[in-house]
Amino acid sequence: MKKTEKGSATPRIGVQVFGSQNARRLNPKKLLLSKWTAVTPHDQEKHFIVTRVIQPEPPATRIESIELEAVYSRRVFSLFWHKLTDRQQWLQGWQ
Repeated sequence: MKKTEKGSATPRIGVQVFGSQNARRLNPKKLLLSKWTAVTPHDQEKHFIVTRVIQPEPPATRIESIELEAVYSRRVFSLFWHKLTDRQQWLQGWQ
């Protein structure tokens, strides 16, 4: 008796593919103190840590911005958290 393979050449109906290989899914509420590596470092700033998740004025609205701090220079800047999903600019963790 032959085993039936589960994979097939035809695509399944109802399966969702989220973006390309260059995108990742993140939860903005879990970004605090997460570590990031810039793919193209500038001024020896390669490693960053999320030091603040900026809460919107009416608390019922979505979080849009975070503050990143460069580990080397301690420079802090604000960034839309969606930009961290681009793997061509940011890598998760310190690498």
